[in-house]
Amino acid sequence: MDDDNAVPSRVTEPFRFAYDAPTLRCGRHSAGELGEELAARGLERALVVSGQTVGSTSAVIDPVRSGLDERLAGVFAETTAEKRLATAADGAERVRELDADCIVALGGGSSLDAAKQVSVLAARAAAADDDPAAVYDAAGAELTETGTLTVPETVVPIVAVPTTLAGADVSQGGGVAATPEGGLVDESVSGGLSDPALLPVAVVADSALFATTPDDVLAASAMNGFDKGIETLYASTATPVTDATAVRGLSLYQDGLLAFGDGTREPWVFDALARGSLLVQYGISRPDAGTLSLIHSLSHGLTRGNPIQQGTAHGIVAPHALDYLFEHVDGRRDLLADALGIIDADDTADAITTAVADVRDALGLPTRLRDVDGPEQDEFPAVAEAVLADGFMANVPADLNPTSEEIEAVLAAAW
Repeated sequence: MDDDNAVPSRVTEPFRFAYDAPTLRCGRHSAGELGEELAARGLERALVVSGQTVGSTSAVIDPVRSGLDERLAGVFAETTAEKRLATAADGAERVRELDADCIVALGGGSSLDAAKQVSVLAARAAAADDDPAAVYDAAGAELTETGTLTVPETVVPIVAVPTTLAGADVSQGGGVAATPEGGLVDESVSGGLSDPALLPVAVVADSALFATTPDDVLAASAMNGFDKGIETLYASTATPVTDATAVRGLSLYQDGLLAFGDGTREPWVFDALARGSLLVQYGISRPDAGTLSLIHSLSHGLTRGNPIQQGTAHGIVAPHALDYLFEHVDGRRDLLADALGIIDADDTADAITTAVADVRDALGLPTRLRDVDGPEQDEFPAVAEAVLADGFMANVPADLNPTSEEIEAVLAAAW
């Protein structure tokens, strides 16, 4: 076979994969190795950043305290789901007061995002001649004007210890919001920040900590993480490296989530979820590319201004997004089928959509938009415009060109 055209283009197409990966530790009770991880990096004083519930739950915080041992400088257990800049400013003050040289971000996606804000604000305050309060006020003004924050070249290093499956740990981005009540802004504003410097230097995925998370919280986060693997395979920015990790990660995720949904709580379930979560995240958040696209953009549109949880939005909209995707493009359905254990299906696309819905249903997540506190039907045009404007839409398959009418049709199908 001497004709390059005789083999699939995906085999011969050149690719570039630039990724400075964090150190990954995964295993039961691996939080006990936190001190070793910090010592290997010359880090001596860690501020643990978490939410109040995590910070006061002994089954979660005690292993972290024990693992850090003399490298524990203090605990800042004040993060919230709102990811408010004022909270991060308080955390940055704790970094300064305790002379902490690193942050251990413990908990779900909100706490991990908040820790990135703390890292940025602490670094900016340390580098400034001004009073720290002036630095935080300036950050509020910048967020209001630009929707983001300038990230210094050097930030306070972060070690992430996730307790949910949302997949915010192997990521260089995060959300940020502010309200007048926090004192840093005059009007409510939300946005995000993203920079390679914010990628954690290490991630410790302790499956024993996942097992302490309430079932409903873990289930609500799971579809967000699961869909990261789905989208990584059909993204225009996919690479053979991310293909490999996403396929294996999805297989582990699917096994773990179906067993979890069936009521199995044996250690292997959480081991599978921890490994699956790390693998589907590997390389999806890179300095020059990202792999999240259609489903995540739809979820952002649905949750913008509505209290619907991200994982719930993912569960509702993912099967309908895939139906739309497969109607217009191939969507790497062969790789998705391999990942989800689909063999010799009469209709591969339909089998993939069904497999994704089966995971959603096993987790007991809602199946219709009308049943959750999200946008009403008359808001769909505005939601569609927000979806199309979302930055992740840049990563949809190259031959997919969504229109407002098509996105509205996806939302209508999900209603």
